[in-house]
Amino acid sequence: MSILYITLLTIGAAAIGTITGFGTSTIMLPILLLFFPLHETLLLVGIIHGFGNIWKIYFFKKGLRWKLILLFGIPGIFASYLGARIVFSFPEKTLSQILGGFLVAYVIFLFFNPKFKAPKNSITAMAGGTLSGLFSGIFGMGGAVRSAFLSAFDLRKSIFIATAGAIGLFIDTTRIATYLTNGARLETNLLIGLFIFIPASFLGAFVAKKIVSRIPQNKFRIIITAFIFIIGIKLLVFP
Repeated sequence: MSILYITLLTIGAAAIGTITGFGTSTIMLPILLLFFPLHETLLLVGIIHGFGNIWKIYFFKKGLRWKLILLFGIPGIFASYLGARIVFSFPEKTLSQILGGFLVAYVIFLFFNPKFKAPKNSITAMAGGTLSGLFSGIFGMGGAVRSAFLSAFDLRKSIFIATAGAIGLFIDTTRIATYLTNGARLETNLLIGLFIFIPASFLGAFVAKKIVSRIPQNKFRIIITAFIFIIGIKLLVFP
């Protein structure tokens, strides 16, 4: 997969992920797994996703809510470390199939529970941080889980995006460090490509800031959910 295509994918994923709350990695990871090994994909997308969270904080910093960030973020850090360690303990094919099953189950859950909201309390925040950290570490995709739990707090869009970005940054920093210490590396082309992918993620977040209030979020979520389901089936049946 060429640098140009990954760059375009990064811009689109950063914009759509910011608007829908799915997260950049939820869109990028299934596609890149079709072309790159799991460990390398997790590291690449983790770095891009981490910078994407920085841009969310930058563009929507007035929406930061530190109590929620800490309630989600502290357990999320520990769970992310554990999840990232687990990745190196199982065969890549097995993890790909588990990821495919997780994606399919997630879409089915959304279909039958489109308005799901967890209780609005500290336990919900800590549980959400733990689960999103664990899923981020293992699968590279915790944004959807984090969004499901954050939705319980009825946050305005700007507050939701900024707070989710700060929580995600805590988790991403932990899992990236764990991937690296366990031997995950990027091939030279992808390493050089980061100098393009990171600015591209900024551009995507900038686009999201300009159109976030104009986009019918439900339509976006339906399209992305269908896409996730198809990729999930592919990883489950043909890892």
